[in-house]
Amino acid sequence: MSRAIMYTSFGGPDVLELQDIPEPHAGPDEVRVRVAAAGLNPMDWKLSSNPDVAARFGITLPAGFGHDFAGTIDEVGSHVKDFSIGDRVFGGALGRAVADYIVLKVSSTEPQLYHTPSGIPDVIASALPVAGLTADAALSVIGVKSGETVLIGGAAGGVGTFAVQLAKLAGATVIGTGSEDSFDYLRTLGALPVTYGPGLADRVRQFAPHGVDAATALVGTETIDVALALGISPARISTIAAGPNPPGGVHATGGAQASPGALERITDAIRSGKLTVPIAATFPIERTREAVTLQCGGHVHGKVVITLSEKDR
Repeated sequence: MSRAIMYTSFGGPDVLELQDIPEPHAGPDEVRVRVAAAGLNPMDWKLSSNPDVAARFGITLPAGFGHDFAGTIDEVGSHVKDFSIGDRVFGGALGRAVADYIVLKVSSTEPQLYHTPSGIPDVIASALPVAGLTADAALSVIGVKSGETVLIGGAAGGVGTFAVQLAKLAGATVIGTGSEDSFDYLRTLGALPVTYGPGLADRVRQFAPHGVDAATALVGTETIDVALALGISPARISTIAAGPNPPGGVHATGGAQASPGALERITDAIRSGKLTVPIAATFPIERTREAVTLQCGGHVHGKVVITLSEKDR
């Protein structure tokens, strides 16, 4: 038997249960990963709390929990060529990541599994897939370039942490919205912080008297409304938070629209010290409910990660 976080009804963190389940094994075109860490994302608890959202992703009860993971391969199917036992890997397994073991089909056309570069700990690697790819997509679709000024709404969260740094690496000036208690954090990432809420457009103008070139809304629709009011073209505004038909004709996007090689560029930047991945908190798998409760509060600066046994980290 092995452990996994499961839920048999939809609801808040209390529906998440640590259960003993049969130990999975790899088939001919699969690998098994001994999970060391699983990074949490807002989509995880949205799936476990909302049956309509879960249905859109093909999740049915009973279901596992989590998407992002990192660990070590300990079983390899006979048809698998690119991975070996002992390889450190990270990637995504929708609705299955917070578990001792996960089994993944190896696909060259739809990769969900990546080799973890040396020097990147499992806790960091487990925080990369959803947030990193989503941040890249949010910036790529609006073509952020060197010398431009970009407004990032919700800049202190998991995706925002990556988006601010990726925009800075592209040579842009970043104005990031957040609460006042996030200002020091945003400054460490390289952003010019402004408080969200009424009067945001005027506060942004103080930082950018010559105008703002592009914007991305990572939380809600306020940034979309302000960006349009600032005269930014809808073609230079993206959102990950306003559904498939956002207001103003701006770009709706997500991790699936990330540019080719995005994760490789992100891991290269981490290894060279040009990009950091702040971990707000780690919790053992037995305290998953606490971890999800913290993230649901919406004021986490950085990433929340579930860790498995100490010997596997």
